Amino acid sequence: MSEEFEDRPNDPDRLEGVSHPRETLALRGQSAAESAFLAAWRAGRPHHAWLLRGPPGIGKATMAYRIARFLLTRPPEGEAGLFGEAAPPPETLDTPEDDPAIRQLIVGAHPQVVELRRPWNEKTKTFRTAISVETVRRLIEFFQLSSADGGWRVALVDPADELNAAAANALLKLIEEPPARAMFLLVSHAPGRLPATIRSRCRRLDFNLLPQEEAMAAISAAAPELSVEEARALSRLAPGSPGAALRLGALDGVALYAELSDLMAGAPRLDRRKLTGMMGKVGRREGAQRFEALGLLLRLFCERMARAGALGAAPVEAVPGEAALAARLAPDLPAGRIWAETAAEVASRFDAAVGLNLDPQRSILDIALYIEAQAQRILRRAA
Repeated sequence: MSEEFEDRPNDPDRLEGVSHPRETLALRGQSAAESAFLAAWRAGRPHHAWLLRGPPGIGKATMAYRIARFLLTRPPEGEAGLFGEAAPPPETLDTPEDDPAIRQLIVGAHPQVVELRRPWNEKTKTFRTAISVETVRRLIEFFQLSSADGGWRVALVDPADELNAAAANALLKLIEEPPARAMFLLVSHAPGRLPATIRSRCRRLDFNLLPQEEAMAAISAAAPELSVEEARALSRLAPGSPGAALRLGALDGVALYAELSDLMAGAPRLDRRKLTGMMGKVGRREGAQRFEALGLLLRLFCERMARAGALGAAPVEAVPGEAALAARLAPDLPAGRIWAETAAEVASRFDAAVGLNLDPQRSILDIALYIEAQAQRILRRAA
C-alpha cells in the first residue's frame, strides 16, 4: 500500500546519511509517552486515534513507527484476548527485529500500513506544498479493504500539520467513524494548525525536548561517524532535538551556522557581499535542502539570542565568537523579548515561503533584512 511513499525522492523526510524513523527501532528520552500508550493498551481500551505532539526532531515519528510495529506483531483478534494480547502484558513497545512484518514496514511495503505525506510531483520534481484530499481518499480505499489476517490496520500522517482544509475534513470523517481495528497516528509539530475537531477526537501523546546527555547519545548512536566535537556542536545548535541536529549535520549545518554568525556580526548593517554569498547557496542543485537548513538556522539564531537575553548570559557556543555576538546583540531581557518576537516572525515567513513556493533566494534576503532591522532596533535602544 505504501508504494507512493517509498524512499524514492518523494519521501520528504529522507536525507542521505540519516536513518528514516521507520528504520529506527530504539527511541531515547520519551518513556513517558510510551508508558501512556501502553497503559491504555493494558486497560483494554486503546484509543483509535492518537495525536503525537511536540517540537520537530524529538522522536514523534519514531514513536509512531514503534506503535505500528507493536500493533502489527499482535496476534489477530480471537487468538489471544480482546485485543490480541497474550499474557504477561507488554512492558515496552519493543518488537522482534527478525519478524517479517517488521522487515516489510522498514522498507515501506507492509500491506496493513498506509503513510500519508506530501506527495511527489513528477512534473515539477518537487514535493507538493500540502497533503491533499486525493491523498486522504487513498486512505479511504485502504480501509475499505479487509485486513489480510484480521489484524490491525495503521494510518500514519506525518506531519498532520500539512493537511489542507479538504484533506483534514476527509480525515475527520474517518476518525469520527473508524473502521474496526484501525489505528490513526497523527504526528504534529504545531497542533494549533489542526482543526479543533480533529484534536478533540484524538488522544494526546506529549513529547518533550531531550536532556543534553540523552540528545548527545541519540545523535552519536544515529551518526557514529561524527566526532564528539561535531555531535556536541550540533546538539547545541538544536538543543533537545536529535532529529533536527542530524538533519543539520547532513546539510553541513555547523559550517552554515558559522557563516550566519559571521554575517550577523556585521550588525547594525550586514555585509551585502556575505549576504549575497549566503543567498547563492540556495540557488545550487541542492538548494532546496540548503534552503531548509538556512531557514531553520535563521530561526535558531534568533531563538539563541532570545534565550541569551532572557537568561542574562551568553549561550554555550555552538561556533566560535557566538558568545561575544550574543553579549552585544542580546544584552538584556528587553532585547531577549525582541529576539523571541523575531524568531516567531522568521518561522512564519519561512513557512509562507515554503507553502507558497516563493523564490528561495528572495526569501532568504527578506528574512535576513528583517533580522537586520530588528538588530538595529536593539542596538539603537542600547546606545
